[in-house]
Amino acid sequence: MTTAGPVSPWLPTSPCAPDPCARHSGPAAGSFLAAVRLVAGIAAVLAGVLLAPLTALLPAADRRALVRVWCRLVLRSFGVRIEVTGVPAPADGPFLIVANHISWLDIPLVAAVLPGRMLAKREVRQWPVLGPLAARGGTLFIDRDRLRALPGTVRAMAGAMAGGGRVIVFPEGSTWCGRGGGAFRHAAFQAALDASVPVLPVRLQYRPVGPAAFVGEDPLGASLWRVVAARGLTAEIRILDPISTIQYPNRRALAQAAQRAVASDSANRPSLSVHQRVSSSPASASSARTPA
Repeated sequence: MTTAGPVSPWLPTSPCAPDPCARHSGPAAGSFLAAVRLVAGIAAVLAGVLLAPLTALLPAADRRALVRVWCRLVLRSFGVRIEVTGVPAPADGPFLIVANHISWLDIPLVAAVLPGRMLAKREVRQWPVLGPLAARGGTLFIDRDRLRALPGTVRAMAGAMAGGGRVIVFPEGSTWCGRGGGAFRHAAFQAALDASVPVLPVRLQYRPVGPAAFVGEDPLGASLWRVVAARGLTAEIRILDPISTIQYPNRRALAQAAQRAVASDSANRPSLSVHQRVSSSPASASSARTPA
């Protein structure tokens, strides 16, 4: 597997690769239905881009409601069903929302239930269609190649939450295929400590797992086609109990508590898998492509 260029060795990495991790061998939806879903999904995304400026003057609660509706529409247009399980979603209040990271689908999935400001790598800002939409949605961008910029990003996150907002982070820093997971990076949790807001862990899971996975050097087009061509693709977001920052004295302990909560909720995690080994090599294109 080749990389997309030089990558900083400190960035997180995952052993997952498109083949076989993202392979789909289950029932297919058929080419015609898949094409219809693809067109409908792209149209739903473009509608969001065009209408986003019109929502700027709406109250925050109304904007969040529209984001939830739009994200659900995007997922359904691509043929993805949503299941919300676990504890009831908090109606209001600031949180640092943290989730495991499997796919580009994670972003609309979390926002469909718990809308907030996403933390994404700065490259996302340059993506066609999705980049301008992310910027208009208040996404916080991080330059992962510049460690010196990290404190400023943490301050921006803390400021957003101190003002009553929510920030959504995928602290693994790289996409995994869903059969295993990586360690939660600690930096984002400092923002929760600085703002004195709780951490809300959520567990994301897709059934079947293969079509949703967006890992390694997987082209976005190939991932989109797997999603729309899969029959019965279901995305589950399981909301777990909030974690109080009062219980944990530092960001490392807080990150480990959130990781344990997400990992222990997974009932089907294999005992021996390549996805549970820690890679010592520089970050692969999985890190280069992951939206957060």
